[in-house]
This record gives sequence, structure tokens and C-alpha cells, in this order.
Amino acid sequence: MAIETFTWATQRGEAPEITYRVRESKFGSGYRQTVGDGPNNKEDSYPVTVFATKAQTLKIMEFFDRHGGAKAFLWTTPLGELGLFTCKDPKPTPVGGGRFKVSATLERAFHP
Repeated sequence: MAIETFTWATQRGEAPEITYRVRESKFGSGYRQTVGDGPNNKEDSYPVTVFATKAQTLKIMEFFDRHGGAKAFLWTTPLGELGLFTCKDPKPTPVGGGRFKVSATLERAFHP
């Protein structure tokens, strides 16, 4: 089965959460040794928002339901980097006039 791509246009302006996992050992005289924790030590997540009609919102939620918070999908970050992501927290909120706001956090994954 092919990996699906999240293609809906997201609102820009939210700051991503980017951290690097490191291991650190401290020694006497203030000396410390630091090394990256594994080959994929960069952890990044992106809060996204999509404004959509009810029909579009149902399709977005079906997409997230198919992936169930664990199965990765492709998405292009605001910097234009294509990567694998998961989403555990989609929130569809009615905003009136038959429109919805879908808020979610897309977290980097390293396997499909």
C-alpha cells in the first residue's frame, strides 16, 4: 500500500517545536561531553490549522482516522521539506456558516 500525502492547505504562522535529543555526561572542572542520541535525534512537530467546509472537514478527519495516530503519512513542512509525519490530536471545531477549523499537531516520524 502506498503512503498517503496530506495535501490540504494549512494556515501558516504557527511556530514549530524543534528539539534535538542528546546524551550528556558531566565531569569535574565543568567539563561535559555531549553526543546526539541516535541517527535521527532531531524531533520536530508542527501545529497546523485548516479552515474547510463540512464536506472537506469530513475528508480530513477520514484521512486522520485511516492513520489512527500511528501510521505515518507524507507532508511538506513550511520550509518545503517533504517528510513522514503522524497526528494524534486532530480537533474539528465549528466556526459558523457551515465552516470548520481543524487544528492538529503533525509530529515527525521515521518509518511508514
